[in-house]
Amino acid sequence: LEISSLSENDILVLRLDLTDRSSHEAATNSVLKHFGKIDVLVNNGGRSQRSLFVDTNLDVYNAIIELNYLGTISLTKYVLNHMIQRKKGKIVTVSSVMGIMGAPLATGYCASKHALQGFFNSLRTELTDYPEISVIQICPGPVQSQIIQNVFTENLAKYFIFLYSLPALSPPQSIENSGDQSHKMPTDRCARLTLVSVANDVKEAWISDHPYLAVCYLWQYAPTWAWWLMNRMGKRRIQNFKSGIVSVRR
Repeated sequence: LEISSLSENDILVLRLDLTDRSSHEAATNSVLKHFGKIDVLVNNGGRSQRSLFVDTNLDVYNAIIELNYLGTISLTKYVLNHMIQRKKGKIVTVSSVMGIMGAPLATGYCASKHALQGFFNSLRTELTDYPEISVIQICPGPVQSQIIQNVFTENLAKYFIFLYSLPALSPPQSIENSGDQSHKMPTDRCARLTLVSVANDVKEAWISDHPYLAVCYLWQYAPTWAWWLMNRMGKRRIQNFKSGIVSVRR
């Protein structure tokens, strides 16, 4: 369907807060009232993390789980009820390669993505009587985006700027140019591969370039080597984090 062929009635934009679970049923009903059905749900809300566990308040972990995990399954619950009635639909959840492996500075984020993996793998087994309802998990690796600018840190009241080099900090420029992203997958390619996966009902898609994709295979098939590699990479990652972070209170 070409965008140019869409009318105003073909588009509905609703504000939604994943952490306000009491609003999810009403939002679902609004969509159903407007379109009459929901064919595809794409769960793509979430927030990453950069902080060491020993320095991080437990409130941060509660917030990560509330947003990344509980908010996602809450919205899924209301939409799934409709899909079960229709016996048709696609539930697409953007997880992460961090739902497959572990990484330093992202313990809470990894935990939330592991939770999503476990939940939707289990949900799929509960829907065997509905073969036309697909449960699809998209696991991207590093993708060009602004996610690093909005990560959770050790305190809910803080954000940080991560720089690959630290010249004199000029305020707005330092926030926007928070590191070279050329090593990450372009956003449009990730989106295209996601659409291909959804169209073909791929249960789990790892969308990443090498060497990150190779690390996924190591975690899956040679975990001992994966631990060895991650320990070496993790040590360097933590050193870079400690030397290249500027914390700013809101």
